[in-house]
Amino acid sequence: MSKKGIYISAAATVALAGAFVLGWFLWRQDDRCIEYPMAVATDIPTAVAVGPSGEVWFTIDFGDAMGVIRDGKLDRIAKSGRNVEPIGLAVDASGAAWFTDPAAIAIGRIGPDGKLSSVPLGTPIARLARLAAAPDGAIWFAEATGYSFTRLKDGTLTRHTVESLRGGPYGVAVAGDGTVWGTLQAGNQLTRIGTAGDMTDYELPTRASSPTDVAVGRDGSVWVVEFRGNKLARFKDGKFTEYPLPEGKAAPSGLAAAPDGSIWFGVLRGAALGRLRDDKMRFFALPRDNARPYSVAVDQQGNVWYADITGYVGMMSAPRR
Repeated sequence: MSKKGIYISAAATVALAGAFVLGWFLWRQDDRCIEYPMAVATDIPTAVAVGPSGEVWFTIDFGDAMGVIRDGKLDRIAKSGRNVEPIGLAVDASGAAWFTDPAAIAIGRIGPDGKLSSVPLGTPIARLARLAAAPDGAIWFAEATGYSFTRLKDGTLTRHTVESLRGGPYGVAVAGDGTVWGTLQAGNQLTRIGTAGDMTDYELPTRASSPTDVAVGRDGSVWVVEFRGNKLARFKDGKFTEYPLPEGKAAPSGLAAAPDGSIWFGVLRGAALGRLRDDKMRFFALPRDNARPYSVAVDQQGNVWYADITGYVGMMSAPRR
């Protein structure tokens, strides 16, 4: 299913249910999850990231704001212009939240002091995907319109152009040594960008698997979501190992590496979060049968945060097993 179709479906669901939900409670929980409904019924939480002080940021599709959860309280921070597919988000070491803003043709920033600013991309239009913060303070993002993985540092944009004719930059992650990994959704490839700017592409073993999100594990393994292939893939020592989702679980989305070495992802068709650890896949049901977790992030305690496009940001407590 296309992102547009996902968002339209989510908007309809939230519009119908939002007034009832917000009128009765500020948050909901079961024995494992706490969920925060959106303050505006048409808001669609899309990307989620955890800051160094434990604050949880999220982008809001179709809204003119960013969201943050601090000390159990959800705040909506107004910004100029309406968001359109703001699926890139990361928090740097200083606590500043960086996000893709395709409608403004810019990369936005909210500083620790709450001040908003942006860096224009200088292109007539912008189609942007995921975004990541690097250890050196640089921000990397997938720029489909620029056919590149782009580095933003000290206000300067450096574009690393994709040579593959199929292209489709989507996911991006930065390893501890500064190596950048990205996915080419249409190209069915994983791309490595070395610290010197050299680029190498690796073809995924499943054809037309539509690789999306990417993450780097604690041991240096590179993990990839194969959206259409309905698999996760690990790239290590120059080889791919694939992990198919079982029957009844489909459309993996979002990817995050936990401190204990686990890899977490959302399951759009299955209302669950998935965990891959020690080559074993396990699923954890979310409180609502219609849940659609599009993005995930893990905090330092191992709790898993998720942006549910039906209108919630939630937290699943770190499973004990």
